Amino acid sequence: MLRKVIYDMTRSPEDDVLFSLYDVARLLRVRFDQRANLVGMTRAQWVILIWLERRPGITQNELASLVEVEPITIARLVDRLEARHMVERRHDVRDRRVRRLHLTDDVKPLLRDIHAYRRELERSVMSGLSREMRKQFHDTLNILKFNLLEDKRENADEVHIGHT
Repeated sequence: MLRKVIYDMTRSPEDDVLFSLYDVARLLRVRFDQRANLVGMTRAQWVILIWLERRPGITQNELASLVEVEPITIARLVDRLEARHMVERRHDVRDRRVRRLHLTDDVKPLLRDIHAYRRELERSVMSGLSREMRKQFHDTLNILKFNLLEDKRENADEVHIGHT
């Protein structure tokens, strides 16, 4: 049974913006989970594939940092992807102790499907917004991201300074 979500119009946008952002992100995660499950995968595996496409040759630790999970979690996810012949670990040419992650050719059709789904979902989510509104929305999200990253750096400095 579908539940109808009713937006409380009496609340100011300042009161709802964080909840709305969280809720939109949650709904997007649910959609990606559902789609990934159709091909016997998880959203986390899809995220890894996309990061490896963007940054071929990164290490598991670098990937763990990007995805914000523990290295052991990445190791397990990469193990599963490696078992499916989608990812391979290669020795670093300068340091044989380091293993670098690379996509295999077998994963290319799946990546095309993932990108097609991302475009389809983006069209659906952004329907009703003009090109200018889309650009402004994207710019706004980038500002929010920058502000959060700056705040994180400032808070880290404050914590560090407080312990000297």
